[in-house]
Amino acid sequence: MIRSAAPLALLVSSLLAAPSLAKDSCPAPAQAPTLEQRAEGMKNAKDRGALWKIAKDGRTSYLYGTIHIGRVEWIFPGPNLMSALQNTGVIAVEVDLTAPGTQQEMMTAMAAAPALPLTDGDRARLAKLAEAECVPPGALDAFHPVMQAITYSSLIGRRDGLHADFAQEFALIGFARNSSRPVVGLESIGLQLDVLIPDDPAEARVAFEDTLKELEAPDAREKLLRTAQVWERGDLEAMDTIEEACQCRPTPQQRKFYLALNDGRNPGIARRIAEEHAKGVPVLAAVGILHMTGDKAIPKLLAEQGFEVTRVAY
Repeated sequence: MIRSAAPLALLVSSLLAAPSLAKDSCPAPAQAPTLEQRAEGMKNAKDRGALWKIAKDGRTSYLYGTIHIGRVEWIFPGPNLMSALQNTGVIAVEVDLTAPGTQQEMMTAMAAAPALPLTDGDRARLAKLAEAECVPPGALDAFHPVMQAITYSSLIGRRDGLHADFAQEFALIGFARNSSRPVVGLESIGLQLDVLIPDDPAEARVAFEDTLKELEAPDAREKLLRTAQVWERGDLEAMDTIEEACQCRPTPQQRKFYLALNDGRNPGIARRIAEEHAKGVPVLAAVGILHMTGDKAIPKLLAEQGFEVTRVAY
């Protein structure tokens, strides 16, 4: 399964320089909206994704299922999300991608991950992806090979208007900064890399090759676009199983990865949300929407911790 849901890949792709390969086939870079576009975007903003009220101890916080790529019009919060933002005092995200030192933390964590030597064939496949996605030669060489492959999975949607720059995390963090609200991270970079880059070299090799294979498939863009459309309409049923989430027949390795990425991390994320809520200030917790699905879905885990959890209809 393409690991496009990783905030770390979002960070890496957002740090890339503008495409340097002058080709007609290169995707148009993301452009910050003009003042006129911002006014229009706020006027026509629609609710997207999935939003829950989570109440406990006389306070109501919110849980929002995000996607780590987006279209420019998605950065404007719809009425229900705006209400949630206005009624909370803290924004909690998986990882605060804008915090000072975040990039260095990521590089340090990747350097500590088990090495994965590349063959000439591996380098040729990565170079082909770089050319196809207009990434400057060598731009990702400092990253672990698994993270290089994951990063391309966050770039392939740009021709369909899906950019890391317009991810929900960046939009929500921007709102928090502009309104002087604190931003807190629910996880560390190291924890996420522990999941994304297996300690076992053989498993890391499989993860690397699986991701490349899926990126090279003719329907890679189509699958990412479908995922974005499912998120936009908040259709949890369309992603509630691994088969639906990956739009594939998962191998045992893919199933193991999916369970580690979602079920394995969800208890810790739910615990951190509860901790932030307990501090006395209502929180809006923004977490990838796949974490809201399955037997260990975060809404279920929060309900088990005594929260009254209600999906916001829109």
